[in-house]
Amino acid sequence: MSLFITSLNSGSNGNCYYVGNEREAILVDVGISCRETEKRMARLGLSMQKVKAIFVSHEHSDHIRGIPVLAKKFNLPVYITPGTLLHLGNSLDMQLVHHLREFETVAIGELQVTSFPKEHDASEPHSFIVSCRDINVGVFTDIGVVCDRLIRYFSQCHAAFLEANYDDEMLDNGGYPYYLKKRIRGGKGHLSNKQALALFNTHRPPHMTHLLLSHLSHNNNSPKLVEELFTACADGIQIVVASRLEETPVYYISQSNEAYIPAGQLDLGFGL
Repeated sequence: MSLFITSLNSGSNGNCYYVGNEREAILVDVGISCRETEKRMARLGLSMQKVKAIFVSHEHSDHIRGIPVLAKKFNLPVYITPGTLLHLGNSLDMQLVHHLREFETVAIGELQVTSFPKEHDASEPHSFIVSCRDINVGVFTDIGVVCDRLIRYFSQCHAAFLEANYDDEMLDNGGYPYYLKKRIRGGKGHLSNKQALALFNTHRPPHMTHLLLSHLSHNNNSPKLVEELFTACADGIQIVVASRLEETPVYYISQSNEAYIPAGQLDLGFGL
């Protein structure tokens, strides 16, 4: 069985990532509105009826903004740590809440979702790896540093959403105040292009076929720069820069290196 993945939005204005098989899917974070989530999925030929759960990485607004409305409308369980939940106040229906624990694997149909702690300036931040039989997809964003846990899971992935938030020179020369620059690169902020590229070059597995570069800074990075940087080292791996303005195509992840399926040529659930 294969997996289908897309970034519905990626950036400080909102993050939402879709991973699913032919029968069920999950969303990691919903930082865009319910209406926009539905609209973007519809454009890709994806059905909300296949989405069976939402997994929450941390409490920052660009990751949780759309969760209460989307979860209520579609009666979706929300997997979230107790510390993260505190920051949503009373906006989330408690009947939909499932407590998330580190290194716990949750079964959503044939999908297996494993969470693990990451370094970020949030209450109980987690990254995720989603598996279906022998296929693994990682969601690794909002990471301050490359730790042993990240290396361990990244090296298992057939595909990954990997943060490449900022270019060091652009951050140094940009207009952000010193305290914000320090926060971004301070070990609990975000991953730079250089850090992400080092992880990719050193620890990517031979079976990796797709890398979706995610959570690019609008002010301190350039999609063209990032794409060129990683493509030069890709060695056949499909490099995709996830947009902060629109969804990516749906990519088909299997144990063989197959091309993506463009929007409009895919039926993943309408009428099924």
